[in-house]
Amino acid sequence: MARSAAVPALFPEKWIDGTSGAEPEAQVQSLDRDTYVIRQSVKTNFEAPFLYLIFGRDKALLVDTGAEGGKIRPVVDSLVANWLAAHHRTSIPLVVAHSHSHGDHIAGDAAFRDRPDTTVIGLKPADVAGFFGIGNWPDAIARFDLGGRVLDIVPTPGHQAASIMIYDPRMKILLSGDVLYPGRLYVPVNFMSDERASVDRLATFAATHPIRAVLGAHIEMTRTPGRDYSHRASTHPDEHPLELPVESIGELQTGLKAALDVPEQPQVHDRFIIYPVAPREE
Repeated sequence: MARSAAVPALFPEKWIDGTSGAEPEAQVQSLDRDTYVIRQSVKTNFEAPFLYLIFGRDKALLVDTGAEGGKIRPVVDSLVANWLAAHHRTSIPLVVAHSHSHGDHIAGDAAFRDRPDTTVIGLKPADVAGFFGIGNWPDAIARFDLGGRVLDIVPTPGHQAASIMIYDPRMKILLSGDVLYPGRLYVPVNFMSDERASVDRLATFAATHPIRAVLGAHIEMTRTPGRDYSHRASTHPDEHPLELPVESIGELQTGLKAALDVPEQPQVHDRFIIYPVAPREE
């Protein structure tokens, strides 16, 4: 399958990938002075997830709290403190949301539950829909105002029942969680129809919203087209960039039209792998 045009690099630094003798437990890169991307080190957890911190005038939004072994709250607290100092502020409410509720995205929740002026959203679809005011889950799209910065909350159940994507029109980025990223896109076969419907809705959304990059929650692909790292790989040499082009949404939509009803029979693409897995409860 032909590879689409490369996405212009958004990040000036190479992401930590476990290949150096020592690396921090987390790395932060900024897209602008109000938008931060955090990567948990693969040396703390093989999932090495990406998290996102977005500031508006009235509140900040943290997307995911990392995998077991991570220490994300001190990183977030430092970023918030620096942002407050730069804006001559003393406080800002923090909302903790989740791309979905699998363990490698919620393991740090406990550290935020006792944090002052912080709301941690629940993990069920009803919790997510209730908080964001999504009246017709999963067909409706909600708008979440951080204060002068309105985000679109797009339900995308399939990989997991409470999955969402978040679109930021200011930066023209789509935070895509585990539904679309350069890696193995796991979909339980009993939720394949949900996945197809979610990606169809997503493609419709993308057709009317400018997206310069899709930013997911992991990197599991190398720069060699179609080649991924082994499961639980402890290093990620020659990683694929985090950024995916918007065309990847259409490629995923087309790929999902196949039967994909047999677990462990992946469909390999250059930038990602659609990976059916055994039925799950959620």
